[in-house]
Amino acid sequence: MNKIVLITGATSGIGLACAMKFAENGDQLILTGRNEQRLREIQKDLVAKGTKVMTLVFDVRDREKVGKCLDQLPQEWQDIDVLVNNAGLALGLEPEYEGSIDDWETMIDTNIKGLLMMTRLIVPGMVRRNRGHVINVGSVAGDAAYAGGNVYCATKAAVKAITDGLRIDVADTAVRVTNLKPGLVETNFSNTRFHGDHDRAAKVYQGIKPLTGDDIADVAVFAANAPEHVQIAEVLILATHQASGSVIVRK
Repeated sequence: MNKIVLITGATSGIGLACAMKFAENGDQLILTGRNEQRLREIQKDLVAKGTKVMTLVFDVRDREKVGKCLDQLPQEWQDIDVLVNNAGLALGLEPEYEGSIDDWETMIDTNIKGLLMMTRLIVPGMVRRNRGHVINVGSVAGDAAYAGGNVYCATKAAVKAITDGLRIDVADTAVRVTNLKPGLVETNFSNTRFHGDHDRAAKVYQGIKPLTGDDIADVAVFAANAPEHVQIAEVLILATHQASGSVIVRK
């Protein structure tokens, strides 16, 4: 059965890959992001291929805008089957005692509070309908801290705890909850982390074949289409030569 899938941060990286993969699966898409022009371009491309697409322009940190956009969804788009909480970012790689407070607030407000807001607004409908699936994009960084990762790792550890807590909260319903934990994925993630320093970002992926957004999207689509009695609770996805958040063998 075709689903209505809402994906946050859908204009690039894992979010965009999820949009493409769920579209290939025949699902209807609600795509959100901050870049209106990019959302329109993606919508045009997918609609031309036969996918029904709705776009919502907002920053997940903006509680008022998020609520307003979701409240204004047409009736036929309101029964969201799958929520992919993908919007997130890392900023900086400094020691904690030298970190940027502005960067910390952006990561916490996006990675934690933004995810919570989307969950709070959408999951009640899933519970009422007794169906639905929340897929949170966490990280291997949520399992253990690595040098310079301090606050980012803390936000992804929070994603794990929030995901586990939600799974407990909805265990008496048919709503399923999944935490995807990627390792090195070559997207614009590192460019964002290093504030546009492309040379520094490129070094992150040198000597190893990293994951792609498509690799993570494949797992998301698989989890969403597992039999109803199967809940893919957590998946750690690493490149072959990455053993943990901090152990990477480069050749």
